[in-house]
Formats: sequence, structure tokens, C-alpha cells
Amino acid sequence: MPTTHCLSTDDATCSPDAGLINRMAKAEPPSLVVRPHAPVRRVVTVIALTLLAAFAFYVVYELGRFDAGYDRLAVSQERAEHEVIVKRLEKANRELRTRLAELDTIRIGRAREQAEVARTIGELQAQVAQQAQELAFYRGIVAQSAVSPGVKIQQLRIAPAEKAGRFRVRMMLVRSVRPEDVVSGTLFLAAEGTRKGQPATVDLAAMTGGKQRELPYNFRYFQNLEPEIALPAGFEPERLTIEVRSSRKGVSPVTQTFPWAVEAS
Repeated sequence: MPTTHCLSTDDATCSPDAGLINRMAKAEPPSLVVRPHAPVRRVVTVIALTLLAAFAFYVVYELGRFDAGYDRLAVSQERAEHEVIVKRLEKANRELRTRLAELDTIRIGRAREQAEVARTIGELQAQVAQQAQELAFYRGIVAQSAVSPGVKIQQLRIAPAEKAGRFRVRMMLVRSVRPEDVVSGTLFLAAEGTRKGQPATVDLAAMTGGKQRELPYNFRYFQNLEPEIALPAGFEPERLTIEVRSSRKGVSPVTQTFPWAVEAS
């Protein structure tokens, strides 16, 4: 078909090509759409470059340590050996602590045993001293002759006096036979021991500063005497000897010996 031309757009006699052109001019322009170009590819590229940089940095770091003489295998082996040594030392430390606890328990037990033994020894010493007094009395009775003053020291105790370095001797005199009459006489005291490593004896006069040389007695049933004495400096007493003399003629004296044991104040 031949193409027709129109002088204006309102001309009805326009050709079909001119009408199509007019309709296209009057139509709305199409909307513009913007699409990103391959975003997944960009992310993968960034991740790959980051990993490659980290790997390269690690390789450079390992090469630097290798050039400096660092041996990773040797260090790992040395670390394993150190761990073994640490475990061994920890085990030994635990064993030592256990042993220390056992030793502390044994030490406490021994201290208690020593205290108990010391207390038992003290009680036994007191019993021995008392039995020694009784034994000395019976020895005096056996050793005395048939004619005796009939007086014995039933009890003797040594206690510290009020003044330092002085002692009070408490004695109880009783009749060893039936008290038919009053008995009288004198007592002679002497402390026996050592002085400067040599045996020495101190009589009553030396222990009283010359005030008393003997102790008189006069009783029917019993009598208590409490003389106060002082020992010379450097003298270490071991026993106290008492000689009982009767005022009657022909009567042999009786001697009794007691261990020197001072009671607690």
C-alpha cells in the first residue's frame, strides 16, 4: 500500500504511518530500572583477597621465625617435656604436703605423750620420796640398838619460806613405843650434798647463822617442829640427816635420813 503524508496531526487523511507516529508520541515514556552488577561476585572476591592476605602474612611470620632460628617442632616437644615436669613436681608437692601433715600429727602426739610421761614421772617421784622416808625410818629402827630414845620422825616436809633462799623444815616427832612418860632430848640436823663438785655437809649452826646448834624436844605423845634454815651459796643439797638424842644417859642416838625434796609453794 502506498504511503500517505499529512500536513498536520489533526488531518484525518493522514497515512497510517503518520497515525502510528502520533500515537507513539502521545504515549507515556517507560520507567527506568537500575540493577546492580554481580554483587555476589564482589563479596566472594573480597573474602578471597582477605584470606589470601592473612595466609601471606602468616607465611611471612613463619618465615621470619624460621630465619631467627625458631623451630616449631622443637618448641612443641620442649613444651610437652615442661608439662610432664610440672605434673611431676605437682605430684611431689602433694606427697610432701601429705608427709608434712603426717609429721605434724606425729609431733603433736609425741608432745602429748611427753607431757603424760612427765606427769607420770612426777607422780612416781613423789611416791618414791614418800617410800624413801618410810624406808629410812624402818632402817633407823632396825639399825638402832635395844636401848633407844623411843622417838621417831613420823613425817618430814621441806617447803620454801617467805624469804627467798630460805626453807622451813616441818617435822612431826612421835613415840615409837608406848607413851608411859614424857621424853626429852635434842635433834641435830645436817644437810648433805655437794659444793663446787665436792661432797659437803652443812650443820644446823651453819644453816641458821649460828643461832641454833640443836633443836630441843619434850613431849609425851607427839610434837611438831618447824625450824627455818638457809643453805650456803653454791651448796646443792641431796639429803637431810637428823640425829635424835635422848636426855637420858645410856641411850644411843637414832639417825634418820630423808631425801631433799622441796614442796611447791
